[in-house]
Amino acid sequence: MEEARNFIDAFVQEDLSEGNRCYGMQVHTRFPPEPNGYLHIGHCKALTIDFSTAERFGGICNLRMDDTNPAKEDTEYVDAIQEDIHWLGFDWGDRFYYGSDYFEQTYEYAIELIKKGLAYVCELTPDQFREYRGDTTHPAVSPWRDRPIEESLDLFQRMKNGEFEEGKYTLRAKIDLASGNFNMRDPVLYRIRYIEHHRQGTKWCIFPMYDFAHPIQDALEGITHSLCSLEYEAHRPLYDWVVSNVSIPGIKPRQIEFARLGINYTVMSKRKLRQLVEEKRVSGWDDPRMPTLCGLRRRGYTSGSIRDFCERIGVAKVDSTVDWALLESCLRDDLNENAKRVMAVLHPVKLTVTNYPEGQSELLTVENNPLKPEEGTRQVSFSRNLWIEADDFMEVPAPKYKRMHPGFEVRLKGAYLVTCTGCVKDENGNVTEILCEYDPMSRGGDPADGRKVKGATIHWVDAATCADAEVRIYDYLFNDPDPDGAGKNFLDHLNPESLIVLQGCKVEACLAQIPMPEKGKNAESFQFMRQGYFCLDNRDAAPGHLVFNRAVALKESFKK
Repeated sequence: MEEARNFIDAFVQEDLSEGNRCYGMQVHTRFPPEPNGYLHIGHCKALTIDFSTAERFGGICNLRMDDTNPAKEDTEYVDAIQEDIHWLGFDWGDRFYYGSDYFEQTYEYAIELIKKGLAYVCELTPDQFREYRGDTTHPAVSPWRDRPIEESLDLFQRMKNGEFEEGKYTLRAKIDLASGNFNMRDPVLYRIRYIEHHRQGTKWCIFPMYDFAHPIQDALEGITHSLCSLEYEAHRPLYDWVVSNVSIPGIKPRQIEFARLGINYTVMSKRKLRQLVEEKRVSGWDDPRMPTLCGLRRRGYTSGSIRDFCERIGVAKVDSTVDWALLESCLRDDLNENAKRVMAVLHPVKLTVTNYPEGQSELLTVENNPLKPEEGTRQVSFSRNLWIEADDFMEVPAPKYKRMHPGFEVRLKGAYLVTCTGCVKDENGNVTEILCEYDPMSRGGDPADGRKVKGATIHWVDAATCADAEVRIYDYLFNDPDPDGAGKNFLDHLNPESLIVLQGCKVEACLAQIPMPEKGKNAESFQFMRQGYFCLDNRDAAPGHLVFNRAVALKESFKK
């Protein structure tokens, strides 16, 4: 057996060793998202741990929709969750379940607990029960705790039949009102809710609480290791109590907790992400500024970069906040290796090569990816009229300015050496055209006489063949690294410059031929030379209307 990579692996190896609880068994995990929103990068850590742990030990992992709370659940989210998990490269085979599949069995196990004297129907409201539950030194007892078993059975049946209004009764476990762990002080197992379920309709008006339903679902599916976030550590005694007191045959699952993933400059609460969507602070769940997987995919994040990110941050026992720049670094490493290089001018100004013959053009051969020669070359056209970046020219250069200015020679990427001869301005003094002359003997950028060129290499596109594009530059959605901190309203910290839209950009002609991305898949990524990494927007782009999203800048901001 391979060496344990983290403390979860160590626990699993311990359980699999001879004489222990899982000896000779197949490791079986599950990922149980609630379908009340789209998966975000925090869920990604959990699902990566669930699926990868099973993979490493030759086991299997179920996908189960935790749809026991129907208030915000919807099939839209069910479909999106499956799409995102497949995009990340994980699969659950034929082991796809809903928590609501087990409503009937869960109800029967609740009756079993009542018959054993381990559950009772209570009439206290939540506020009243908090009073009766007492504090850490003065426990109290619900006046309904010793309700006769037959009476609780009758009331619970009538609760199921819809005879009582919401809040009239709950079913509580009878455990230990003196426990120092308040989760063990007669927790609610069932409550009355008159709400339509996205799959069950109005069949049920009582719904099990997560702490009761989840361990039963794990046990029924034969889960060996129930991996969950650290917030459930205090709930583990209740988890163990449930699986020990209901008569589900087979192995009892073991709950193991790990630290949640926090990232700066964002929020991870699905409720708050939904608020951003519903209040139209963003364009939708897939807005490229959102931490949702569909938003990251639309922005240009690859599944490989996200899995690499989860691998780098590892599995910890203590909650911490990770720098978003680490996620950017993982993407940058991936795209630097795999993205084709193209030229795009985001703030164009005309460049006229005055000594290049009018009406003439030529094709230059350039590499698609210098790190992968096997990806071959392509041809780009060159002519008298080009576009370059406006900030690649200064009429009066600043000190050490190595780009285009009068009398100075620079390289046009993959083309020729050119020397600036002047510029044309409009009536307001704005530069509208830059003039230059090229060295015909420097094709490819190397002078025939071997002279050294001090100027920079700048990118360009041919004005005769280039395509127009809209380019969207994204920054952090929030301008505070901890927008959801104590005493803060996260909406007060929205970054007004989180999206900058550039119109009239000029891109290589080949980019007009790339296919529109398929739903649930990445668009092809490109490195716009000297600009960053970009991909076609998978929602707004259309044939004849190019829209590119910047996934990440070229500059590294994370200190490795």
